Amino acid sequence: MLEYIIIGLLVVVIILLIIILVKRNNNDDITLKLGKFETDITKALGDFKYDFSRDIEKDFDKTNEVIEKRLMYLNEKVNERLDNNFEKTNKTFTSILERISKIDEAQKKIDGLSNDIISLQSVLTDKKTRGIFGETNLGFILNSVFGINDKIYKLQYTLSNETIVDAILFAPEPLGTIGIDSKFPLEHYQIMTDTKQDKQIREAATKAFKADVKKHIDAIKNKYIIPGETANEAIMFLPAEAIFAEINAYHPDLIEYSYKSKVWIASPTTLMSTLTVISMILKNMERDKYAKVIHEELNKLGVEFNRYKERWDKLSRSINTVSKDVEDIHTTTDKITKRFASISNVNLEIGDKHE
Repeated sequence: MLEYIIIGLLVVVIILLIIILVKRNNNDDITLKLGKFETDITKALGDFKYDFSRDIEKDFDKTNEVIEKRLMYLNEKVNERLDNNFEKTNKTFTSILERISKIDEAQKKIDGLSNDIISLQSVLTDKKTRGIFGETNLGFILNSVFGINDKIYKLQYTLSNETIVDAILFAPEPLGTIGIDSKFPLEHYQIMTDTKQDKQIREAATKAFKADVKKHIDAIKNKYIIPGETANEAIMFLPAEAIFAEINAYHPDLIEYSYKSKVWIASPTTLMSTLTVISMILKNMERDKYAKVIHEELNKLGVEFNRYKERWDKLSRSINTVSKDVEDIHTTTDKITKRFASISNVNLEIGDKHE
């Protein structure tokens, strides 16, 4: 199509040049010829314009058809992409809604847990309730390590001095019978660790907290360590890991005081570890006890086997003697048999001579 346009422009330029030359020369013949040429050119241009317009129209129709097809293809692809993206977006949105729902459920559980913790804190403000909580926790730990076994431990055990210890542990020697009592010094600990309180109030609470712990140590020492009945040591069980960590980290004087009193302070974690070690010792002792029994039985079996060997040797000698006697008898029998055969042969020969 561009070539047609260029040709048309060239033809127009040529015609204009010829007209200019004719006007300059004023030649009538040439003018007539040029006029005719101009007419022919005009006709040719008309035909060219017609053909050119028709070709342009055809090209335009083809181009329009191609463009329409291309637009339809693009429209289909766009719709397909939109559908896919919409489906993915819908799935993502659904997943987001599910996660939001789960987060909402988790938030409700967290709120419920917060309420439970608040309730637990309000319950633990009562000394009696704290005592029950500590005893229950202690029983749970003993049950987790040893199971229900009255031969190894007992809960709420009455000693000879009429005091009741939370738990008694029948440990092997040299440990012996160990009393375990639960204590929960919480009131002054909470004030002592509350950073919002004034420094003087916290210092006073710290002194009171130490006094409480020493009081508990003395009570355990005086009540649950009985010479000749229990071991010369006992365990003070603190059901709160935080209190145990506070004592070990910032109050070494309390640790030293407990050592001197032969009262060992234990948290749930350390008590679990200690009881697990004792459980392993008990199992090894049982294994050693059975190994000793097996060793004794093997020794007895060895004695019996020696007796068996002596008797078998005796029997073997007797059998050998009998066997030799049998062999001798067999030899004698053979000889006697041969003698009888010889005698029989001799008799036959004598009989033949008489005949």
